[in-house]
Amino acid sequence: MITALYAALLALLMIWLAVQVIKLRHKNKVSHADGEIEDLQVARGAQGNAAEYIPITLILMTLIEYNGANALLIHGLGVLFVLGRVIHARAILSKNFSGRVKGMKLTFAVMFTLVILNFVYLPFDKLW
Repeated sequence: MITALYAALLALLMIWLAVQVIKLRHKNKVSHADGEIEDLQVARGAQGNAAEYIPITLILMTLIEYNGANALLIHGLGVLFVLGRVIHARAILSKNFSGRVKGMKLTFAVMFTLVILNFVYLPFDKLW
């Protein structure tokens, strides 16, 4: 299953983001939440953003794969999504607004494409 590759890569990104939060909590002696520390708020925001967008996108990708989409199409979307998420995560952590916008544009482009493709590959004959 192709989507498993991208799920694993994105899980590594989520682990990396979690480690950034942990390091800042340790550095600032914060046991939970953000302790009103701006850098920790930013890191938690980056982690939360990834947790919001990655699961639904992987579900959409899995569904088009299950319904017979072309392997190269799935790989192309997977690469673009991972790239968008990495650009976005790094931009949030470095407080780079234009990078955040680029990362989200790429993220939304892949998500919207997956929505359309799920309608294209939907097995309408099996819905009823």
